Parts: sequence; C-alpha cells; structure tokens
Amino acid sequence: MWKLIDSMSEEEQATPFSERMAVSGKETHWKRDKNLRDVLVHLYEWHRLLLDWVRANSNGESRPFLPAPYNWRTYPAMNVAFWEKHQGTSLEEAKEKLKGSHSAVMAMIESYADDELFAKGALVWTGTSTLGSYCVSVTASHYDWAMKKIKVHIKTLDV
Repeated sequence: MWKLIDSMSEEEQATPFSERMAVSGKETHWKRDKNLRDVLVHLYEWHRLLLDWVRANSNGESRPFLPAPYNWRTYPAMNVAFWEKHQGTSLEEAKEKLKGSHSAVMAMIESYADDELFAKGALVWTGTSTLGSYCVSVTASHYDWAMKKIKVHIKTLDV
C-alpha cells in the first residue's frame, strides 16, 4: 500500500477524490471518503479498535470488538463518526498515525502463538471467531480495500 502511495506525487496525494469516485460502488464508503487522508485515518481507527479490544480482554475486561452503541448492523455509522473525528487531521498526521498503529498491531500479533491466533476457542473473548480472523480483517483485508480506492483515485486523476 505504501509503495502505491509513494508512487504518487505529493500533489496527487493531496488532491481530493473526483466526483466519479463517489459513484464507483454501492457501498457507503465511496461517498464518505473524500481524499487519501480519509482512507488512512479509517485504517488507523480500525487498528485502534483491534488494539483496544485485545488490550482490554487480555487484561480481564470483557469488552465487545465494536464499542457501544455500535454493532455489526450499525458500524457504518461508526465509520462516519471516525470520518468526522478526523476532518482536522492532516495527511501527514494520518500517515504517521497509521504507520504507528500498524507497527503496534504487528507487534501485538507477534505476541500471540499461532494456535492463539487461529484455533477456534483458544481465546474465549473472540467468541465463535478467532483473533487471527479479526487481525486479517483489520490489516490485510482493509489494506486491500484501501489499495482499491487509491487505484481508482489514481485512474481518475487525469480524467
């Protein structure tokens, strides 16, 4: 993802997404995210969700992955709240926050054995899923999502 971002000039990175991006897909994120910063802070906030959830539950504080009042049906509203929270965040700040949270997530993942990450029931607080599946969702799957958006941005820069 960083190679893709670094392949863009500073001006391209700072350029708002084109209006065409808002209609690139049916999902709400196509209209929500207006620039690269919005994508990066989204990733950062999901890293924070994972880190806070793991930290709390590892310390004996039973906490669901999504904070109240959100659940898996209403999490798009949480994503909008993340977007609103970061409207004053600069692109450079977003990059720094994301790089820091990525490092923290990788360190957290490395602190668990493979069976703790991927064996169902290994960690009671992950419910019917595994910690590894949450980690994949918040990292690799989210990074794939971000790269798709960035590629559409690059394609629509010259149009």
